[in-house]
Amino acid sequence: QVQLVESGGGLVQAGRSLRLSCAAAGIVSSLNSMGWYRQAPGKQRELVATMTSMGRTSYADSVKGRFFISRGADKKTIDLQMNNLKPEDTAVYYCRYSNSGVISWGQGTQVTVSS
Repeated sequence: QVQLVESGGGLVQAGRSLRLSCAAAGIVSSLNSMGWYRQAPGKQRELVATMTSMGRTSYADSVKGRFFISRGADKKTIDLQMNNLKPEDTAVYYCRYSNSGVISWGQGTQVTVSS
């Protein structure tokens, strides 16, 4: 079982930056993929950015060039640097861990961007 704890959400004005962090605890495999998803009110949860254990990244088109994902050398932490935030980025952001069919989600952290 892997537990994920997120931090770093909050309320910011459009154009500003936020950094989200996620730490994994428990039986964490180094051969994992970790990433960030988000869910806005009335919408489905969607991928924001992910990174494999080999460092391969994937970003949603809507955040390319603004958001950057990074992870610690121990493969147990994953961060999301969010720049030039827009009101449409407002959502609950969830950290996700996956490895060999095992998937864990964090509790979510709210990001609100005011115009």
